[in-house]
Amino acid sequence: MATIREQIRKKPWLGWLLFLATIIVVFFLGLLASSIMERRAEAIFAYQPEVDHGKWEPRSEVWGRNFPRQYNRWEATKDTSLRTKYNGNAPIDMLERNPRLVILWADYGFSKEYNQSKGHMWSIHDIRDILRTGAPVDGRSSPMPNTCWTCKSPDVPRVMSEIGAEAFYKGSWEERGHQIVNPIGCADCHEAENMNLHVPRPALVEAFQRNGKNIEEASHQEMRRYVCAQCHSEYYFKGSGDYLVFPWDNGREVEEVEAYYDKRDFSDWTHGISKAPMIKAQHPDYELFMTGIHAKRGLACADCHMPYTSEGGQKFTDHKIVSPLNYIEKTCLVCHNESEQELIENVYTRFDKVKASQYQLEKLLVKAHFEAQKAWELGATEEQMNDALMDIRHAQWRWGYVANSHGAPFHSPIECLRIYNTGIDIAQNARLKLARILADLGFNKEVPVPDISTKAKAQEVVGLDMEKLDRQKETFMEEVVPEWEEKAAEREKSYDVKELEE
Repeated sequence: MATIREQIRKKPWLGWLLFLATIIVVFFLGLLASSIMERRAEAIFAYQPEVDHGKWEPRSEVWGRNFPRQYNRWEATKDTSLRTKYNGNAPIDMLERNPRLVILWADYGFSKEYNQSKGHMWSIHDIRDILRTGAPVDGRSSPMPNTCWTCKSPDVPRVMSEIGAEAFYKGSWEERGHQIVNPIGCADCHEAENMNLHVPRPALVEAFQRNGKNIEEASHQEMRRYVCAQCHSEYYFKGSGDYLVFPWDNGREVEEVEAYYDKRDFSDWTHGISKAPMIKAQHPDYELFMTGIHAKRGLACADCHMPYTSEGGQKFTDHKIVSPLNYIEKTCLVCHNESEQELIENVYTRFDKVKASQYQLEKLLVKAHFEAQKAWELGATEEQMNDALMDIRHAQWRWGYVANSHGAPFHSPIECLRIYNTGIDIAQNARLKLARILADLGFNKEVPVPDISTKAKAQEVVGLDMEKLDRQKETFMEEVVPEWEEKAAEREKSYDVKELEE
């Protein structure tokens, strides 16, 4: 076989071709090397810290001086444009969409107003603006305790560090309005000294301690769950001091938490129609997630809700926390081989099936509440009603355990269906018991359900004066909130933030 030199001697054009190919390869290798060096330079430049701030600095814009890319993505949580088949993060009036909720929460704050959750940037605005926190003006107090601030702001661990958690929880909600002003942000999940993940609120730490688990020994992947679980879990307010507790002493399954509450005779409120002692499930997102396949495969919340992204040579977690359907190519498609459309259909199929059971249980519960009301009207005794009311309590607890959880039909569809199916059985038993009571009282007809086809009609049925409540809240937002903001701005001037030399 002829050597390359001999071939070039016979065919001079071949030498020129090799020469040009070499130049092209060298050129592109140079571009690649230049790009790598430029990205490295960008990375070094992008993360030169600009400020030094305190351990409990609650303002995310201050942290953003050192971590601009993460801050910009966190700030994007103010976007409310995502609408999926089952809500997304758009501003949706959930009572208008499903008026049955007004009846299920009769005489409880959620019957006044309940909206679709939006991004973390909205946490302070929404708790101020929601009717559930009342309108504490002209000497009126809020119907809610200070504990309701707990998961709304990095100002909370700041104040807790000053006065302690027990003191923080005590008192009426408006008392700390001027202290809690910054929306959920950096300090809620990160230590200022080293950016390690941490859990600055005590409820999760205390719940683990009571079960023999030390959160200080958690792995990084576990912490990527726990920083979310410190807020996205079931809880209740214990005792006269409204101390926030995660009721996990018996376990985290719906029956185990129910047994915890029953043993303590705890109820959130007495139902305004049936007079049943009710438990309002909050948002047991972590509990249900941990029963699903993704948790069993070792995934954490951040893997799907904060996928990795890159910019300027930097790979970082996307702090625009939102439904994974918003950027499915960075979430589901990282692990799954199906097409985007197939994966979306898979998600919606799970939701469709779980929601069908949810709506069936809701309808049974609405009827049971009005049937209990009729029994009371006819002179039923507490002894007669007790078993039926406990069934209503237990059935609606199961309904809320799933319905009030974010994304539960996807996180753990099998467990959700199991919970709803047991709830349906219990609700049917409640109605059978009520039918026997009504028959004993001489009533053998179907109990009519009032017209609750709209939110307004349902709220009229439960006796809410919505015009008055809206008027009071408007006054509160116009007169009180600006005073809170002014006091906060003056206080924050004293926070120690030092500019660093370049």
